[in-house]
Amino acid sequence: MRHTVQCDVGGKQLTIESGWVAGQADGSVTLRLGETVMLITACMSDKPREGIDFFPLSVDYEERMYSVGRIPGSFFRREGRPSTEGILAGRLTDRPIRPLFPKGFRNEVQVVATILSADQENPPDVLSIVGASAALSISSIPFDGPIAGCRVGYVDGKLVVNPTFEQIAESTMELIVAGSKDAVVMVEAGAKEVPESLILDAIEEAQRANAVIVEAIEELVKLAGKPKVTIVPPTPPRSAAVDAMNDDIRNRVRTAVFAGYEKGERDKEVGRIQAEVVSSMPDDVPSEETKSAFDTMVDEVFRKGVLKENVRADGRKRNEVRPITTEVGVLPRTHGTGLFTRGQTQVLSVVTLGSLSDEQRLDTLSPVSTKRYMHHYNFPPYSVGEVRRVGTPGRREIGHGALAERALEPMIPSKDDFPYAIRVVSEALSSNGSTSMGSVCGSTMGLMDAGVPIKAPVAGVAMGLIMDAGGDYAVLTDIQGIEDHLGDMDFKVAGTAEGITALQMDIKIKGITPAIMREALAQAKEARLFILDKILATIATPRAIMSPYAPRMIKINIPVDKIGAIIGPGGKTIRAIIAETKASIDVQDDGTVFIGSPNEESLEQARSKIEGLTKEAEVGQIFKGKVVRSTNFGAFVEILPGKDGLVRLGELAEEPVQRVEDAVQVGDEVSVMVIEVDRMGRLNLSRRAVLAGLTPEEALASAPQGNDDRGGRPSFGGGDRRPEFRRGPGGPGGPGGPPRRN
Repeated sequence: MRHTVQCDVGGKQLTIESGWVAGQADGSVTLRLGETVMLITACMSDKPREGIDFFPLSVDYEERMYSVGRIPGSFFRREGRPSTEGILAGRLTDRPIRPLFPKGFRNEVQVVATILSADQENPPDVLSIVGASAALSISSIPFDGPIAGCRVGYVDGKLVVNPTFEQIAESTMELIVAGSKDAVVMVEAGAKEVPESLILDAIEEAQRANAVIVEAIEELVKLAGKPKVTIVPPTPPRSAAVDAMNDDIRNRVRTAVFAGYEKGERDKEVGRIQAEVVSSMPDDVPSEETKSAFDTMVDEVFRKGVLKENVRADGRKRNEVRPITTEVGVLPRTHGTGLFTRGQTQVLSVVTLGSLSDEQRLDTLSPVSTKRYMHHYNFPPYSVGEVRRVGTPGRREIGHGALAERALEPMIPSKDDFPYAIRVVSEALSSNGSTSMGSVCGSTMGLMDAGVPIKAPVAGVAMGLIMDAGGDYAVLTDIQGIEDHLGDMDFKVAGTAEGITALQMDIKIKGITPAIMREALAQAKEARLFILDKILATIATPRAIMSPYAPRMIKINIPVDKIGAIIGPGGKTIRAIIAETKASIDVQDDGTVFIGSPNEESLEQARSKIEGLTKEAEVGQIFKGKVVRSTNFGAFVEILPGKDGLVRLGELAEEPVQRVEDAVQVGDEVSVMVIEVDRMGRLNLSRRAVLAGLTPEEALASAPQGNDDRGGRPSFGGGDRRPEFRRGPGGPGGPGGPPRRN
């Protein structure tokens, strides 16, 4: 049976339906906002997956190009691997729902979100969060929901819930919040230096909208919900395994965890203690039970140390940042580099500048078609001392790169101010907590080292949370690996000295309160300013001189009606210029032309050719040109590429000459003034005016008469070289010439 619920979100109607399509899925719903329609399904395997210690959840976000009426641009003309935007949208759905499944649940669960129609007005990614929650809630799959998700923008001084793509482009903030009626589960944001207070106000506004959506999902559950299957919780460790975690073992573990060891040394010491405990157990106690009991004990020891004894694994205070070192310019041939080290976390960010033709072209459902600033992140196995396969970037790498990109993008200068495509690659060389925020710091230095005039430097830090069952909690600054692994929150905050540019919060508990978020943001700001001071002590401003290996780019403007002259028939002209000068040329529809080249000579050569094709010579202008042809009545001088004019005999020198060769030779470079442009655009030039310091009017008024083959000065300029335009001897209608053509 088809069931429909509706609610108003941000002044727009959101419709959720079940029992209409995909009937064999355990749970399926369709969502509609405007003309954007999505299908979200949820299915579960019959049995738990054996031999794993994690919850096997997968979220697939399927973009269909038919949803926007387009055929895919790939060779096969069908959708292939997910786009970067699709992967990020899948992560956006995965992160808030993952903590809401039962602990120890090992059945495979798959959520598939398929975009059926995209109006390119309402972004579909947040609908995936709502749809996944609804599909799971009405299914038989155990799920501690429902939750909801929405986006909040800040346009013209007002908070806007679920803004359109157009409003997002105008907004100073783009914040996505997932939450239940009572608590926030996930936050993701990009912003243009907004204050912490605005972030908190936006989260509250989002939660009001989420509460309305949750009520609608609860209504749908009453109409179409299935009974939840009973999940047998994992067998607790037997008393023998629990009893083995005695006070002596606990004290040894506490010493190993809080002795200030580096990550590898601490892990090895804890591993040795665990191996001893496992080997001491009777044969009838499975090693997995003992390991489970040991892990539980380590978690208890760690939490007690942080909450009751106020200590951290490396001895820092709760609000203290690890030691930081910063370097720039560490590689000789790259365009810019920044090496950022914080504790055992080390990131090398390398900047490459290119022409605007290098910007990324996007084949997605978004109305945005290109991306000029690209940030990529790599996490090689050696960064954590492991051996594993090296391949294409995974979802985590893509997500971390996107977060760093979001943090820095508001500070990237406009295309008009800095006409380059920019790619930053952050290599995680060593990892012990928050390499993504290390990427932000290293990239800020790399961009300044490359001479990119960023608006302000950006720094980032990861905040953590430890909370017990009684509500006692501790917010930790600059968390390292063990605090992330055993803690309850990973809250990454990036920004400038003036405000936040990006944040991302994931939690492992059901939700956190506004008070905790307020404290975490305040503590993060304090750490961010501390890190910025370290960065500015190394490089205070962008370099004034770019690397000699970086391309040079200039921007010129031409009349729109001259674009065709540059392009030429079928692109012939622009291809010829590129082939000859080895420069890159990007022509915009508004007449803006970006020229790029590895060297100044090539750049100026390309500029000269383009200006020659588009520039209009004006009366009074002086050019240095080349004599390209002589006649018995004057010389033709090329003043711009492909554009020449006539210098009559009387205008070749201050004194009258009888022959062109008495004053100039073909190939000579001479300075000439434009003294006349006739109604057909033809140019009359004067060398005499330049030599004598005359104005165009004075040159015309004093022009010598009777010194050419027609007894007077000709009335045409450059380009009229064909015989049919000549009236003198040999021309049509002239003595000895063919009859004039009618």
